[in-house]
Amino acid sequence: MLAEAQSRAHSLDEAFAYCRRVALGHYENFSVASWLLPRRLRPHMYVIYAYCRGVDDLGDEAAGDRLALLDEWEAELRRAYQGQARHPAFVALAHTVRQFDIPPEPFLRLIEANRMDQRQRRYPTYADLLHYCQHSANPVGHLVLYLFGYRDRERQRLSDATCTGLQLANFWQDVARDLKMGRIYIPLEDMAAFGYSEQDLLARLCDDRFRHLMAFEVRRARELFAQGLKLVDLVAGRLKLDVKLFNLGGLAVLDAIEAIGYDVLHRRPTLSRARKALLALRGLLPIPVRVRGLA
Repeated sequence: MLAEAQSRAHSLDEAFAYCRRVALGHYENFSVASWLLPRRLRPHMYVIYAYCRGVDDLGDEAAGDRLALLDEWEAELRRAYQGQARHPAFVALAHTVRQFDIPPEPFLRLIEANRMDQRQRRYPTYADLLHYCQHSANPVGHLVLYLFGYRDRERQRLSDATCTGLQLANFWQDVARDLKMGRIYIPLEDMAAFGYSEQDLLARLCDDRFRHLMAFEVRRARELFAQGLKLVDLVAGRLKLDVKLFNLGGLAVLDAIEAIGYDVLHRRPTLSRARKALLALRGLLPIPVRVRGLA
């Protein structure tokens, strides 16, 4: 993948066109998201997405030695910061990071998250899972904030709450799918607290213990969205809408999990098109979002 793309030098126009194709070709909602972005930022958001997509593909789908491929991806990232990249995604990335003065740390954390996926398939504690989210999800929020000109720690902290909430919502939505890949993201300490074993999970046993366990995890994610929603008042322009929509979308996934009685072992809760449209409309309206189920 990398070697083929690096086989010749790419112009900046070619590099940005490549990132645009990756973004619009892989993510069905990106055309809508692009419309919500200021025109000047769209090419750079395509670049960020192409980078994230590339590193995730290496971590989840690549054939061969994935750790070695991730090392190669990191080496190309470092070359981009030195102005020596050849892969089109990194040629464009070098331009974006210079223009917005983005440090390498968020990009490096995303690579490390995919290394974790190769090495770790269980998370003993909630703190361990949050550490994973600090690498897999939170850097994306930081990158978006950089594009919009925000660099302070407080906004990053609130963004982390939303991004971690989204990651957890995705985990709870995809418990069965992750099991097929041999991964369990529910903290083992939480399973033990509810008297629910790994053997019960592998047997797809959805009983009261499991429902209470998932209700506990869903509530945790709701608390994160309640925190992350505070960012809406600290950003301006279209980013305000994006932050609101991200939180609404995550909360809607949690509602969908609750609506099926937390039985994510036998059904994957999804949002209908009508539900997505309603969320988009709600996001456009100046109505405060209240997170239900919290005292």
